[in-house]
Parts: sequence; C-alpha cells; structure tokens
Amino acid sequence: MSAPPSGAALQVIAPDWPAPPAVRAAFTLRRGGVSAAPFDSLNVGAHVGDAGAAVTENRRRVRAQLRLPAEPLWLEQVHGIEVAALEAGCGRASAPHRPADAAIARRPGSVCVMQVADCMPVLFAARDGCAVAAAHAGWRGLAAGVLEATLARLGVAPAGLIAWLGPAIGPAHFEVGGEVRAAFLAHDAAAAAAFTANARGRWQCDLSALARRRLTAAGVTAVFGGGWCTYSDPLRFFSYRRAGQCGRMAALIWLT
Repeated sequence: MSAPPSGAALQVIAPDWPAPPAVRAAFTLRRGGVSAAPFDSLNVGAHVGDAGAAVTENRRRVRAQLRLPAEPLWLEQVHGIEVAALEAGCGRASAPHRPADAAIARRPGSVCVMQVADCMPVLFAARDGCAVAAAHAGWRGLAAGVLEATLARLGVAPAGLIAWLGPAIGPAHFEVGGEVRAAFLAHDAAAAAAFTANARGRWQCDLSALARRRLTAAGVTAVFGGGWCTYSDPLRFFSYRRAGQCGRMAALIWLT
C-alpha cells in the first residue's frame, strides 16, 4: 500500500454551528487516504469492494487526525429508522450486530458516525452538551422517519437541540420517480415544494429542503449546514449517483 501523493492531506469539513464546547464533529472528504481507484482515496466504507487493509488504514488516519476518543461505531446502514445507543468508551452499540441508521451518545468516549456518498448525514447536539446524535437520511430514511426516530430516542426537548445538515446530492442532480414524491406527500402535502418536475416526466428532489421540513415539524428550528452537492464536486466528494462504485465519507460526532 503506497502513501498518498504529496499534498494529499486528510481533509474534513468542520460544522459551522453554535455547538457547546464539549461537542466535536467533522465530515471527512475523499483525499488523504490510501485506497486505489475507484475508491480513491479516503474511503471509510468496508462494504463497497475496497481492499480491507486500505479501509483499515483510512479509518486509522481519521481516528488519529481527529483525535477520536475511541473507534467509531461503524453501523450496517440499511436506509431504515433503527437507532443505536452507544456505550461510553467501548465503541459498541447496545445491540451491536443489528442494522441501524442513526446513533446517539450521552457520555464522552463514544463516537457516532454515518457513512455517506449522496445521502444526507444529519448531526444533532444538545445545547447543554448532554447528548449528541448522527442520522443517515437518504430519501428512504427521511420518508420513513429516521430523523423523528432519532429525536425520540435522544429524549431532549427540540428547543434544546441544534442540527447540522452535511453534504448530499443536490436537487440539480437528484432525479427521482413519482413514487418518491408520493412517499413524502403522503406524510406532508406541502413537501411538494421540494420537488421540481423535469422534462423527462420525473422529479428533481431537494433532500436538504425535505430534511429541514421534517426537523421544523418536529420542533427543531436551529438548523445549520446544507448547500454542498456531492455529485457536482468530484474532487472533494464521493457520489454513488455520479460514479456507481465509489468510496464512502464519514460524518462523525462525539462528546469530549
């Protein structure tokens, strides 16, 4: 396994939000790892066909650069609404082998992480620093209620939370069928505003707008982030829609 080329340092996006001092969060970009194409280079996904040794090294680099207190809980994400509760200091969930698409932590020593390559990661922090959470919000999870399930499991009053929307595929490139639109309108007719008809008889879908609507309806009004498009920025982001086979980025949050 060769070292990354000169200048290819591990890069992250640090959320710009008013989180309390005890909260740390980051979103990894695709540079700074050791994986070969098409996973080049900082792929953290062990399920995409990349060499296992490369993924292990990439995850080690993430842990070292971010000075994580423990190995993150790398969930089996299935576009559902199950929420894993982490145990402090051990990097395990209360039921470590079940699939889950969200994770919560209430004490220092546990790292919540979501792997994405177009789906939207949503991070949560309690204003008083008592808890954090991360959710995997692709359209299926959003429509099924993964954000609401995460909030219910957190048990913090919505007014006491802030949320951050990470990079995801933007509406200019996220074309969906009528069944996707119908799934959201069945829950909220006004969600129609997040869909724009295109010339192919299909719809351009705005994941960020849908996530904000869900959060607002749940009472979380302090929402930050959004605006990045994974599809249109291949230098920084992996995108499944753009490339098919590709790596995964990580959205991480933990308490110090």
